[in-house]
Amino acid sequence: MVARVTHYRIREGKLAEFTATVQSLTAALDKLNGFRVLLVLRSEDPASRDAMAISVWDSALDLRNSDNNTFYYEVIARVLGCCESFSPMHQQEVLVTKFANS
Repeated sequence: MVARVTHYRIREGKLAEFTATVQSLTAALDKLNGFRVLLVLRSEDPASRDAMAISVWDSALDLRNSDNNTFYYEVIARVLGCCESFSPMHQQEVLVTKFANS
């Protein structure tokens, strides 16, 4: 498995819009081959505007193929509109994963 990791700096007053926009992406992600989970994290400090997104995929090929999904990139463009800055998306190998059974 592989993960795509991206860091975002959310614009002042745009946290709710950022969150809603990312939430709108989840239905599309479920339809992509190899998609496993999306985590979007923010510091426990209520004033923090820094967030990190981690998406986990079965393979590097599945992750790369998601790059060709038009809806995914339309939503990402809206997410970035809520941000002052973001780091380049980078891929990392998942060494260990365990999620609770549903």
